[in-house]
Amino acid sequence: MHFQQFSLLPSLQQAISEAGFTTPSPIQEKAIPQILKGHDLIGCAQTGTGKTAAFVLPILQHLAQQKPKLMGAVRVLVLTPTRELATQVEQTFQTLGKHTPFRSQVIFGGVSEVNQIRELKQRPEILVATPGRLLDLVRQQKINLQTIEVLVLDEADRMLDMGFIHHMKAVLRFIPQQRQTLFFTATLPESIQKLLPLFLKQPVQVDANPVSSIKAAIEQSVYVVDPLEKITLLLQVLSKHNGNQCLLFTRTKHGANKLVQKLEKQGVTAAAIHGNKSQLARQKALADFKSHTIQVMVATDIAARGIDIKELPLVINFDLPNEVETYVHRIGRTGRAGQTGQAISFCTQNEQPLWRQIVKQNGRPITEIVH
Repeated sequence: MHFQQFSLLPSLQQAISEAGFTTPSPIQEKAIPQILKGHDLIGCAQTGTGKTAAFVLPILQHLAQQKPKLMGAVRVLVLTPTRELATQVEQTFQTLGKHTPFRSQVIFGGVSEVNQIRELKQRPEILVATPGRLLDLVRQQKINLQTIEVLVLDEADRMLDMGFIHHMKAVLRFIPQQRQTLFFTATLPESIQKLLPLFLKQPVQVDANPVSSIKAAIEQSVYVVDPLEKITLLLQVLSKHNGNQCLLFTRTKHGANKLVQKLEKQGVTAAAIHGNKSQLARQKALADFKSHTIQVMVATDIAARGIDIKELPLVINFDLPNEVETYVHRIGRTGRAGQTGQAISFCTQNEQPLWRQIVKQNGRPITEIVH
């Protein structure tokens, strides 16, 4: 299948071609036609499967083909759980909408609201926002959501993990009931299924790359290790990989900070990215990692949403995640875009029951390395 089969506007086809896209991914192939028909949609897809373009393209087509209720009004709202993901989504709107007249703006907390309020005077049709800052500006009457035509909830499962449900419900009070709603999530636990009627009307559900699937391009291995030997083992692994860049996951923010300090004492360049870091610090850490200024990025799960590093060779689970689905998300950061990658996990004796669950649902062999 090719993008031409979606009958997208020439301006979008040109941007798709310039972005280097040729064949739609499974989630794009399934979601785009349904969104173009105007259906509410539940899209189940992991990070890195092309889901952002799956809603950005039909939304841009909708804006071009439908007359606005009010000129200069906000017509599209995308809610995301993290600043990084909000920025990434807004960049995709800019990339794929470069030959259209539509303006987009990103809104999130952790930075001054003054510049964001100033930019709103440019009258963007598309807002990509984290829920807290959005509601602050709505209540200050700096944003009017009464003209929203399309609402997107991106990474909805993570928004619930982060306790945004009350914010999400509050947003509903400010937007019209007559709208198209697109609900993208990596998992559909019972807690989310109960909420679906609040947001969606007769939705179509499409699934791509179920959460239990692991890409064949990722070579997985595990070390069973004593907690006190983790740092020593980590340094050995990093040395063995000849200074290759590594995205490393810890369970807590405090653990991430502590690990960075220990690595830097051993001469390894590293930075942490998590919710307690300022937006400026997070952006600098990400920029330094992408430019190869630092070797190791230490991240918590929530902060890692929205981080997209091309040609990342190595992911290390310094601490195992609490859920199998999270393991899949973590290691899916490597082995992308036709590249191969390695995923290494450290497992302590206490984590053996959790590791057995991961192995059971993994579907691919995992090499156990004796340390």
